[in-house]
Amino acid sequence: MGDNVDVGVYPFAKALEQANELGLDLVEISPKADPPVCKVIDYKKFLYEQKKREKAMKAKASKVVVKEIRFGPNTDDHDYEFKKKHAEKFLKDGAKLKAYVFFKGRSIVYKDKGEILLLRLAQELEELGKVEQLPRLEGKRMTMFIAPKTRK
Repeated sequence: MGDNVDVGVYPFAKALEQANELGLDLVEISPKADPPVCKVIDYKKFLYEQKKREKAMKAKASKVVVKEIRFGPNTDDHDYEFKKKHAEKFLKDGAKLKAYVFFKGRSIVYKDKGEILLLRLAQELEELGKVEQLPRLEGKRMTMFIAPKTRK
């Protein structure tokens, strides 16, 4: 904003003339106002500042990491425990967990086994995370999402 530009209501031509005298731009800030609100500023600098603000906002925003764990419908206990340990670590680190059972070939007949496996996982991880989406069959995959519980 120019220091020697008075705040007030001006006809468009006069406002544009003032901006040109200062070697700045006349930028419309809120077009829906009556009369429309404009500022005499350096537009390139304004865009630069805006980009800087957006970048800072983006940096502050938390990035959601989704980790995947894949099971088969007939996953044995040892593999299950091994994968559950990984799931616990992911949730403790604050990542979302996508656990899914992949049905190969005719193994789709074990849909109930897959669902039981995922629900067992959800139950055993309930201190660390809450189920965001219950097991749902999509094609050859049964998927379930668990979000980490926020620590206070």
